[in-house]
Amino acid sequence: MKPVTSRTPDNLATTLLAAALALPMMQAAHAESAPDKGVISLKLLDYKDSQPGEDRVKVQASALKIMAPLSDEWSVGATYVTDSISGASPAFHSYGLVKLRDFRRALDAEVTRYFSHHTLTLGASTSSESDYISRGMSLQGSQFSEDKNTTWTAGLGFANDTVSASTGKVRGENKQVTDALLGLTQVMSMNDIVQINLGLAHAKGYLSDPYKAFDKRPDERNSYTLLTRWNHHFDATGGSARVSYRYFGDSWKIRSHTFNLEYTQPFGQGWSVTPILRFYSQSAASFYVDAQPDIYPFAPNPPDGAQNYSEDQRVSAYGARTVGIKLAKQINEDWQVDVKFEQYQQRASYRLFGSGSTGLLPFDAKTIQVGLSRQF
Repeated sequence: MKPVTSRTPDNLATTLLAAALALPMMQAAHAESAPDKGVISLKLLDYKDSQPGEDRVKVQASALKIMAPLSDEWSVGATYVTDSISGASPAFHSYGLVKLRDFRRALDAEVTRYFSHHTLTLGASTSSESDYISRGMSLQGSQFSEDKNTTWTAGLGFANDTVSASTGKVRGENKQVTDALLGLTQVMSMNDIVQINLGLAHAKGYLSDPYKAFDKRPDERNSYTLLTRWNHHFDATGGSARVSYRYFGDSWKIRSHTFNLEYTQPFGQGWSVTPILRFYSQSAASFYVDAQPDIYPFAPNPPDGAQNYSEDQRVSAYGARTVGIKLAKQINEDWQVDVKFEQYQQRASYRLFGSGSTGLLPFDAKTIQVGLSRQF
């Protein structure tokens, strides 16, 4: 596992790139020795979001990942990420666009020791940009059954972040995040594997957004996540489906649901295609202040006497839909190339299990991602 170091809970471009670099669930049932081959992969991502009449944030990111066995008992891995952010972000609700530009470098490294029935992984991470610095450590262990069909996983992570703002509003504020993971992966049959993960996190310190007007959040946040996955292989078509559901809740009263469905269909000469469908829905934070469109472009004042309040649409009640497709080509035994396109739509009316927040403009994003990997 890796400590939680992202600056905002909905950094969509960073989330997409991290997901692309994550290992498939099928690899969770580790062998008792390090992999026979190493892997090096490069991902390039171009992200752009918009609202009616306005272009907003643009992100161009690259990620280089390498994993190499050192012996039968040891392996090492590292990921280096850069992303360039430009454009404009709302100061409150969907309005008051403020220009922004930043560049981030991040490095994650880990070393894994393989034993007869378990593994132990130690990780470290660092991320730096002009207004945000993060340092983290993590420790994760896995225990396997005799037949290797059952894997238990537990992990701990810690991140220590320094938050500033180019405007000078905030300088050197501290944020700390501690998180824990418990997981079970079970091979059910030749064609089925399921996984259940429970995550717990505690954040304290400066948790507000220094670039948002009328944004003062609690200095503590407890959250929990329940993630379930099911992978199924179809003998008739040779394809595989991956279904997942994620529930999130926190002490800010945000509750969210994420449903994800992917199906990979291989074709001749190493080609495969993967349609992607994702639904997301969340409730608003207890301190979120609804927009008042009748006074646009002004923002409503925070409630009298309120200690915490936010007019950031990211903590409002809304839903989102993502449709995508990935095309991959296995060039030979060692080389693979892929390209993925995703279209994201966020609307207050898309919220499930309740109504969305009022006065929010539609939000859209497009992502193109290209990857190249080689075994060695």
